[in-house]
Amino acid sequence: MVLVKGIMMIPWLLLVSLFGKSTQDGNGQESGVLHCGAQNLKLTGSDQMILLTWEDTPSCSAVQDVLIYELEVLIADKKEHYDEVAVAPDQIGSTHSWNWTSYLALECASHSVRLRSRYKNHTSQWKQETRPGHETSKAQVYPKDKLFQVGSTATFCCVLPAGEVFGKMSLPEYSSADMNTTRISNQTYALTVHLNQASKYSCTDVKCELIPDVVYGACAYIGYPPNVMDLQCETRDLQSVDCYWTDKDSSLPSKNITEYHLLGSPKICAKWPETRCSQEVRVDARVRNWTLTASNPLGEVKLSDTADLTERVHMFPPEGVTVLSVNARNVSLDWKWTVQQYYNLSLICQVNIINHGENTISEHFGVGLNFAVLNDLIPNWTYNVGIRCRTAQHFWKWSSWSTNVNFHTKGDVPDALDVWMQVMDNQIITIWKMPLANQSHGHIEDYEVTWTKTTQRERQNRTKVAPNNYSLVLSLDTTVGHIVTVTARNINGSSSPSTITIPSSNPDGTKVNTSSIIGSNGSFNLSWSASPTASCGYIVDWCPTLGNCTVEWLKVPPNQTNASIFSKNFKDGLRYTLSVYACTRGAPVLLQRREGYVREKKIQDSLFKSVKGQQQDWDYEVSWEPISLREQTAFIQGYVLYCLDNNNNKVINFSTDNPEATSLTARNLKNGSYIFTVKARTAVGECGATSITATLNLLTDNLIGTVFIFLAAVFGLLSLITIVCYRHWTCIKETVYPPIPKPVLTSTGEHGCRHFQVDQCHYSEADITDVPELYCRAGAPINGFVSQENMPFVFSQTPKGYYNQPLKKFTPPPLTLPSTAIPSQPGLPSSPFRREFPNASYNLIMQPGNQQSNFCPELQEATSLERSSDGYQPHDHTETFTTNQTEEDPDSPMSCVSTYILLPQSSSR
Repeated sequence: MVLVKGIMMIPWLLLVSLFGKSTQDGNGQESGVLHCGAQNLKLTGSDQMILLTWEDTPSCSAVQDVLIYELEVLIADKKEHYDEVAVAPDQIGSTHSWNWTSYLALECASHSVRLRSRYKNHTSQWKQETRPGHETSKAQVYPKDKLFQVGSTATFCCVLPAGEVFGKMSLPEYSSADMNTTRISNQTYALTVHLNQASKYSCTDVKCELIPDVVYGACAYIGYPPNVMDLQCETRDLQSVDCYWTDKDSSLPSKNITEYHLLGSPKICAKWPETRCSQEVRVDARVRNWTLTASNPLGEVKLSDTADLTERVHMFPPEGVTVLSVNARNVSLDWKWTVQQYYNLSLICQVNIINHGENTISEHFGVGLNFAVLNDLIPNWTYNVGIRCRTAQHFWKWSSWSTNVNFHTKGDVPDALDVWMQVMDNQIITIWKMPLANQSHGHIEDYEVTWTKTTQRERQNRTKVAPNNYSLVLSLDTTVGHIVTVTARNINGSSSPSTITIPSSNPDGTKVNTSSIIGSNGSFNLSWSASPTASCGYIVDWCPTLGNCTVEWLKVPPNQTNASIFSKNFKDGLRYTLSVYACTRGAPVLLQRREGYVREKKIQDSLFKSVKGQQQDWDYEVSWEPISLREQTAFIQGYVLYCLDNNNNKVINFSTDNPEATSLTARNLKNGSYIFTVKARTAVGECGATSITATLNLLTDNLIGTVFIFLAAVFGLLSLITIVCYRHWTCIKETVYPPIPKPVLTSTGEHGCRHFQVDQCHYSEADITDVPELYCRAGAPINGFVSQENMPFVFSQTPKGYYNQPLKKFTPPPLTLPSTAIPSQPGLPSSPFRREFPNASYNLIMQPGNQQSNFCPELQEATSLERSSDGYQPHDHTETFTTNQTEEDPDSPMSCVSTYILLPQSSSR
């Protein structure tokens, strides 16, 4: 039983011993891992990069899984970066490395790296390596002379020796907004800058200013990596490849400029700024990739071009261009090729013919082309020619121009002249343009002009004109058409004749209306309707509108109905007349006429002459003389009258759009003083201002005007009356105050006849006319009284007629009136008469009497006449005669009242 129990305990003992041994082995391995770590640490660095190397301790060999190393970077004892490095089991036991680039130059501050291992949950102790910063006796700026790419961010530091006081750091080409300054340590300061521009000069200064004013610095190179574009490859000699590209300046110093390599060759093909390189290759008809590599310290760029070089032949220019033969109007050229393969190519060549600044291109074709003939040249003319060529198939590029050659053609007869005409009054002026050097083909010796009437072409007149004259004035009958021909002659002969037909002047012919035109850019742009009669084109001529001038002209081809007219003689502000003629087989036909200015100018002030003002009630009219064309430097479109009231400085204006107006009226004005200014309206503004001043006093002016009108009317009326009275004074005198006839009484008796004169007081001789005389028969009593001396009574005729009363004593025998002609008086009966009527006292005989008396006889008693047998009715009025004659004084005159005596009229007449 005991034996059995012993046998059964053996397996258990074996298991316990195995477990114990395995436990001892596990504790041994774990104790080895805990001692795994880094050894032989070494910290190096350059510029801004640090490099740490280390090895694993021997105990790390027991690690069966990935081993982690933890790294911490400290700058100036301040933690700056953390990183981990994983080591695979198969790398354990080898040397490990790790690098890191600091934002600071290593000289700026100390850089330390701490390292420890980590395996599962177990970490080793930290181990540290330090790279100290640069210690200096004077301030330093780092980094120095470093390259930076535009667009990057850089940090510069300023390291101060002990005792120095920091001021500031800066880049003069940057603003403060792009910079940030920080303190790293007591003696180190950093400046971080965003570099957004390349160095303008060789480098960019980084400055560190101390206190007091001491400046230290460093140089930074800021530039670009290569930027190659537009790569093109071609062949020139069919034995090599030439490549071209574009690249911009990297702004790096010369030792760091961009280098170029072609087709992967290590040989440098070119350096910037060269943008072309060549390399010998086999040129065949196949497509290839042509690669270019560009590199500089800031980067590297590769660029490729795919092409068949047989289709990209860029030829060299022709060599040895020679002029073989020279004639008046053509020459021959030849040249050579430096590449023999060109003679096998189909070529196109261009010849550039330079003619006094004008270029003309002519093209020529052929295989291996090496000659050309130039035609249509100008005689007696110097030319300069150059040649370039290209392949006819697969055009790629023209070659460069060859070296130019010069030649001079031979002379020839002049070209036909450009002839025109000008008709002025009774003269015909034939004008031609001076032949240019390319038209004369030699020195002009003279001109020959011939002319004849269109109706008598067989009779020609001929004259010579000196070579420096270009017109001929002919005094011809302008009512008849003429044909004029002009030729030019040089040493080689005469030109072809130029003929022009001068039309006859026709006053009754159709006239063309003149319209206006405004120039632009120093010229006139004319257009007109096509004319079916213009078989040889059109002629446009122009000349200043005023004064005598020499006409200029331009000839236009038949298919063109517009022209731009320019002349070096054009002047601003001067009016020109332009005419368009149809060129026909006969005389030119006028189609259009225009007037205008190349450029209008403002008219000077005081344009208006004889400016006058006239007040009309409440209006004021300002007038002026018509403005002559000579004073118009622009088209007048109307006028404006400005009226300035001096009382309240108010301005009103009145205008008209009539350019022919010579007056403007300011209406509805008030009393006061005004300044009237008249201006002309033109396209360049109002101009030509002219002013007058006037004072308006409407009440006083009206009163004075009324008085003057009344006085003038009175004066005119009196003058008219005076003139009429003067001219008709005799008639008026006889009508208003006619002469009074003087009656004469004649008494007959035994002592003969004695005359009694009756007259109004004091008559002049001019008032005495022949009147009838009354004769008294002897012994006949007069109203009971008989004249003792038998003297007749003479009575003057009056406008009252007869004044008679009946007789009281007796009926007298009829009164016999002898036939006596009484002169006609205005307003009185003038016919002669014979009458007899009874008178109881006396019979009177009427006869002419011219006697004159200074006193009127008076009758003492009146007498009366009864109705006569022929129906005479005496008037009711009476006339009394009183006489003072007595027997004792028979010679005393008889006084009477002056009256008219009306003679009886027959009722039947």
